[in-house]
Amino acid sequence: MSSERASFIAPSGQGPVSIGKTYFDYAETVRRIFRYLEERFGGAFRLYYQEDSNDMWDSLEEDVRRGYPGVEHAASLYDLVETDVFRYESDTAMSPRQGSYEIRPAVRNNLLLYPAFQVAFARVPKEMNHGLGYENLIFAASEESMGEFLADMRQRQLAERKIMLYSDTRDGLEREHLSATHPVARSDVFMDETLKAHIYRSVDEFFDKEGSFFETYNIPYKRGILLYGKPGNGKTTLVKSISGTVSAPVTYWQITEYTNSESISEVFSAAVRMAPMVLVIEDIDSMPESCRSYFLNILDGVASKEGIFLIGTTNYPERIDPALMNRAGRFDRAYEVKSPDQSMRLDYLQRKGMAQLVDQETLAEAARRTDGFTFAQLGELYVSAALQKHYENEVRLMDMINEMNSDYSKSRSGDWMKDRNTMGFM
Repeated sequence: MSSERASFIAPSGQGPVSIGKTYFDYAETVRRIFRYLEERFGGAFRLYYQEDSNDMWDSLEEDVRRGYPGVEHAASLYDLVETDVFRYESDTAMSPRQGSYEIRPAVRNNLLLYPAFQVAFARVPKEMNHGLGYENLIFAASEESMGEFLADMRQRQLAERKIMLYSDTRDGLEREHLSATHPVARSDVFMDETLKAHIYRSVDEFFDKEGSFFETYNIPYKRGILLYGKPGNGKTTLVKSISGTVSAPVTYWQITEYTNSESISEVFSAAVRMAPMVLVIEDIDSMPESCRSYFLNILDGVASKEGIFLIGTTNYPERIDPALMNRAGRFDRAYEVKSPDQSMRLDYLQRKGMAQLVDQETLAEAARRTDGFTFAQLGELYVSAALQKHYENEVRLMDMINEMNSDYSKSRSGDWMKDRNTMGFM
């Protein structure tokens, strides 16, 4: 990102360009932005507003964060308001232990410009009763330039195959662009092969040749599947493998107790604009009861839009509103992601590398005695065995399995402390 960083639109000094008595003079600041743009490009500019969401601002922030050369820091707005931000970025592509602080221009209080399209963004600070707010302003030389800019932004989003992560928080809907730096290969997904093939076939047909299969057989171009089962059996891994292998935008949405009608509307509006795309709704059973009816109504509306492959996940299918499955166009199929059988447990432990720690006979016995274990628990068994091998130069695998089985039984019964009289002061 290029940056002049030499001037302020609204300085606080007493010179001829200072704001004057009222520092946060919104109208005067906007007039000065217009003047700057008109003098630079030699023509009039107009103001625009994105009505249905803030994803243009999300894309702008991502361009600034990664130093996209097409965006320029033209000027700052107020000299007594921060103009830069910093955050710690871990370099997970290399190692989670590598990282550094990243300093870059803030989106707020700066005039950020896409000169090739004559489009500018300004998040103008405004004085409020309890601190500073802001007003989002978008400037463009014409409708044609704005249209060309929007088309270019969408094309870049599709080409970069970024993953958008939405999460409802106390402070509103948080958005983050993620890169698929560690995609999960389909061969790394452990589940029933027939079920896995069926799910992948549905996904591949949806995005193959822009959905030509659906047009050929006169099938509505939309799909919805619900994945349910115990935690730790690979629902998230399956979804990650889908996300990393489809040539389409992917959005993850984490439902929380802070989910509301506004965030529901914003997420689905963004999904419609990005179609064809994959929308993953994690922990769909966590949808607050206060907005479930609104969610169902929105889902019905989106279901009429083409190009959205909807994936819902839940660990507790009994908590899901039956209306999600009892009406066409919401979720077409529900798939149970079951705990692994003995053959899958053996295959998984071998893939993890357990054969380097124990002999084949012990490995086969471990697969037999871990009935009911999830893949996550099998992974923990491998880590524990590796630690014991490293520190004690031996692996007592059956003892570990017995201990984990005991803990698993206690977790199901809730009986963690039988010897209560040994605890505390009594």
